[in-house]
Amino acid sequence: MKIISKEIIADYSGIRIIKLTLGSPAISQKAKAGQFVVVMASEEGERIPLTIVEADSKAQSITLIFQEVGLTTKALGALNVGDALYALVGPLGHPTEIKNWGKVILVGGGVGIAEIYPVAKSLKAASNNITLILGAKTKGLLILEKELSDIADKIYVVTDDGSVGQKGFTTDILAELLKENKYDLVYAVGPVPMMKKVSFVCAPVNIKTIVSLNALMVDATGMCGCCRVTVAGKVKFSCVDGPEFEAKDIDWVELQTRNSMYLDREKHICKLKNGS
Repeated sequence: MKIISKEIIADYSGIRIIKLTLGSPAISQKAKAGQFVVVMASEEGERIPLTIVEADSKAQSITLIFQEVGLTTKALGALNVGDALYALVGPLGHPTEIKNWGKVILVGGGVGIAEIYPVAKSLKAASNNITLILGAKTKGLLILEKELSDIADKIYVVTDDGSVGQKGFTTDILAELLKENKYDLVYAVGPVPMMKKVSFVCAPVNIKTIVSLNALMVDATGMCGCCRVTVAGKVKFSCVDGPEFEAKDIDWVELQTRNSMYLDREKHICKLKNGS
């Protein structure tokens, strides 16, 4: 699990998005689109889930992309080529159902763009017509636009400030596309508010809509219960039942509340570690 390569793919106003390629013969042989790993940067660190963006069975490596937002992702981002993670477990979660759906829209927001990349590649390989909507706060935080352009039949870019692409939100584009044409599947990954809005936009046209949840996760075995989410009125665990669920079935209010439970403590810990 040594780091083979490291690239800072976005660095804007102190926000960094980092791409790490790790040696992992076992995981690289088995990983499929939509699955994730759990990593520990150090022995004293916490466990965090990260989507497997690429798995290269020949090179026996996997690639992860993450944004530095808390103590653990910053510790991970501080590692360099040749360093090794303390622990790496995977592949975990159910893979995405890859088949010929027909016309598919994939919506990626922020670092969620990295998470739709393997799904888009696999769906394209299954002869789907791919429309991509990529959203970021600003041009400096937009990632993988070229890589996804090579896959997409159509691609739309939006930014909050209009610094590249259309000014606005991914759901603005999604709503317009659903008015104009018939699609067979919508797949979305990004901030919870974005996925919640995607669900609301898609509901009136009754289109199958899948989201990949980024719920809080600890042991990733379904035993700790940290990543539980209510889906169609039943308790599910994102780690073993997901991470993908039908958007219309999710209790979004509960999910948003649970995901924000530890924000204050996370900020506090980061301040302590930074000596402020």
